[in-house]
Amino acid sequence: MSNITSTSSGSNLLSSLLASGSPTSLSGNTAASSTSSLAVTGLASGMDWSTVISELAAAERGPETQWEQQQSNLSAQNSVYTTIAGDLTTLQTDIETLQDASLYTSSSVQSSNSTVATATAGSAASLGNYTFNISQLATAAQLNGSAGISQAISPDGDLSTVTIGTAGFSTPITAGTFTVDGAQVTIATTDSLQDVFNNIATATNNKVTASYNSSTDEITLSSSDSSPIVLGSAADTSNFLQVAQLYNNQTGSITSNSSLGHVQLGGTMSGADLSTAVTDGGSGAGKFTINGVAINYDASSDSIQNVLDSINSSTAGVTASYDSINDRFTLTDNATGDVGISMQDVTGNFLAATGLSSGTLQSGTNLLYTLNGGTQQLVSQSNTITSASSSIAGLTVTALQTGSATMSVSTDTSKVSTAIQQFVTDYNAVQTAIISNQTVTTAADGTVTPGILTGDLTANGIASGLRSLVAAAVPGLAGTVNMLSDLGIETNGQDNTLAVDTDTLNSALATNLNNVQSLFDDPTNGLATQLNNYINNTIGTNGTVTNHQASLTQQNSDLTTQISNLETKITNDSKTWTSEFEAMETAESQTNQELTYLSEQVTNGSL
Repeated sequence: MSNITSTSSGSNLLSSLLASGSPTSLSGNTAASSTSSLAVTGLASGMDWSTVISELAAAERGPETQWEQQQSNLSAQNSVYTTIAGDLTTLQTDIETLQDASLYTSSSVQSSNSTVATATAGSAASLGNYTFNISQLATAAQLNGSAGISQAISPDGDLSTVTIGTAGFSTPITAGTFTVDGAQVTIATTDSLQDVFNNIATATNNKVTASYNSSTDEITLSSSDSSPIVLGSAADTSNFLQVAQLYNNQTGSITSNSSLGHVQLGGTMSGADLSTAVTDGGSGAGKFTINGVAINYDASSDSIQNVLDSINSSTAGVTASYDSINDRFTLTDNATGDVGISMQDVTGNFLAATGLSSGTLQSGTNLLYTLNGGTQQLVSQSNTITSASSSIAGLTVTALQTGSATMSVSTDTSKVSTAIQQFVTDYNAVQTAIISNQTVTTAADGTVTPGILTGDLTANGIASGLRSLVAAAVPGLAGTVNMLSDLGIETNGQDNTLAVDTDTLNSALATNLNNVQSLFDDPTNGLATQLNNYINNTIGTNGTVTNHQASLTQQNSDLTTQISNLETKITNDSKTWTSEFEAMETAESQTNQELTYLSEQVTNGSL
């Protein structure tokens, strides 16, 4: 039964297997009782008819292999056409770039002295050389608040109440050791400033003593014998000497470089350590203005840093900061130019308490320059000279320092060259996608395998259509450039792809840029116009590729339907064959039982 190869032969074989005749019944009840078991197992006939049915179904399923191979080929073709369509879309983008008039008006600029000034040239920038002599750079205005606005470390001079770990120093003091005249002094952050002074005296056997001046907010170390005091060592682990601003001066008396008090930016304003406490009018609705912009604060809940952040994030146009070296607040204009900074306390005294309202304004400056040796001094509030201020179309100059620099503006053909070469690259991608899928290969054993698109008329049409367009002269152009070969772009002599002679291309761009532009963007006959129309007709809504892919998809769907229909027929046929074999099995069982009955009767002499 293993050699069944067709539906027809399977049917004939099944007919012969079932030709043994119709069953008769000598003992119907006995036959009926064993029919189910025999029909399932085939014990009555001795035939493996389930295998027969499987082989009959396999024979009937034969066409599906060819149909599935056809589906695989159709899917592969559709996939390749999707790639080709994508490549054509990319090529169309290149074509649109070549049709853009601004591409051909791009300019480049070179600075003779890039340390003095640099420049950029926009579309249609005025060509030529422009010399800028910068005599003054633009700077931002800055308001420096009054210095020394924080309160002293110990306003009342009682050092026993000043805990060094929480005192108002600019930097928190760390625990550890520091060295005074070769002696190690050990401190803890819980020590008072008086404890530290005592520790210094003890460690040095009273040779060096420390004192504090509350009026100047400074610490002084003094030597009892007026010999030079040596401070610090590489082994120190506490930063006390640095925070106290005590440095070696080779004398017997060393005093802090400046006052030690420091504004505490975090925490509430009541703990900010300002000489004058900040008030908000008592209602939590403190308010002041900078350049007319209102800044609100609550002295009981806001910190100084909160207010600085509010200023910096507002539209006041300034940056507020705290200068810890000079113990003062500053406001710096975000923009340069000779403009001022205005401010006013409205409710409360924030500006007065921080020393800003009594500060000094350092005016900003404008950029001053002359152009092309002229005597008229030109002005810009910023260090950027725009075309509006210089009257040079499309040119923007950035001044970096005083001095002279010449800006040379010329046509930038590099962008055009890049766009054309990208067009050639993407054109070749389309042709290569077609070529690679039409190539017939021969294996070592001589087996010949066609490509996915070998002999495909649609693919052939795309390849030849593109080749004809790029090889032909563009009609109606007056210049000397009327075809791609005039730009050094020709077929490589082996297939449909193009090769570029960059020297010829760059020469044409340098001498005939207008003609090159017309070659591509002429609205009637330009190459880009023709190619764009061709691609629209190829991959557009009713394009060649679009319709062809729809046809491939439909063919694939039709084959799926054929396979489904055949499977339905095979299922029905298998049910019919199973019923026929079961009937045969039942008849065989009945016959065997009747023969057994007759044999028993003969043996018993009943017949």
